[in-house]
Amino acid sequence: MQKQIDIHQHFPSSSRLVYGAMGLGGGWNDQPVNSDDIKQTHEIIDTCLKLGINMFDHADIYTFGKAEQVFGEALKQNPALKNQLIIQSKCGIRFEDELGPKRYDFSKQWLVKSVENILTRLDIEQLDVLLLHRPDPLAQMDEVAEAISQLKVQGKIKHLGVSNMNHGHITLLENAIKAPIVCNQLELSLNHLAFIEDSVTSGCSGQPVVNFAPATLEYCQLNNVQIQAWGSLAQGLFTGRDVSNEPKHIQQTAELVEKLAAQYEVSKEAIVLAWLMRHPANIQPIIGTTNIARIKACAQATTIELTREHWYALYVSARGHELP
Repeated sequence: MQKQIDIHQHFPSSSRLVYGAMGLGGGWNDQPVNSDDIKQTHEIIDTCLKLGINMFDHADIYTFGKAEQVFGEALKQNPALKNQLIIQSKCGIRFEDELGPKRYDFSKQWLVKSVENILTRLDIEQLDVLLLHRPDPLAQMDEVAEAISQLKVQGKIKHLGVSNMNHGHITLLENAIKAPIVCNQLELSLNHLAFIEDSVTSGCSGQPVVNFAPATLEYCQLNNVQIQAWGSLAQGLFTGRDVSNEPKHIQQTAELVEKLAAQYEVSKEAIVLAWLMRHPANIQPIIGTTNIARIKACAQATTIELTREHWYALYVSARGHELP
């Protein structure tokens, strides 16, 4: 029998959905965080908790650090929230500066400094999960291991995860740090089907080449690495965005999502997310909207399970042609 990932292994109380904080802090600009930004963050945290969403995803680069900063301000104003939340953040991406272009940096010095800055902005003492944001081709695994070991001993991180990595990256890291990688964030959605196409088109001639490392999902399932899906709503492509200029199969998929939403008596967002959650890997979708109504619409995904036929109907429609 295929192994099912238990999302509660490391976090017994974790929610099926993750709130992605990339939109917090007032935007990707140099404007300081203000009272409206803090108020918005409070409203979003409160809404998520009422809906049973208690896992929050950050990155040190989100809105140039302001997303973490505004979240930290909200926690300062209501310290009791800290015990109700599971907080993760990512580091390893550096913006262009006087030293060089945009780049990735897994050096010990950068990782340790990044985590310390993340904790300061979030106003917490420990991250539940630190994720390495994108693979650094120049990473020295012994140096990464030293950084992670130091951060764990100091109590600054509890677990290590990764983002945008394949099973080879994960194996290399786990071998170096002598501890499990607990999660892997990947772009997965009804409009980003490479994770399905990789296996479905295996050995089939005339099929499009997909940019997805073979067997990554299977590796994660076998090794209990929780898959988290960023971009899970496909930027609203099937849930209300104007698709009049999109290809016919995208238009038809949007229509099918609307039809199924009516049939299941849930939102269109719920159908799109439920499609991901139907996969045996027990994918955790990350939702990044700052719209309260849309957060509530997304939460409905946890109340349904698509039939096999409806799952395939959406998949075949979204890929634009029948299966091989």
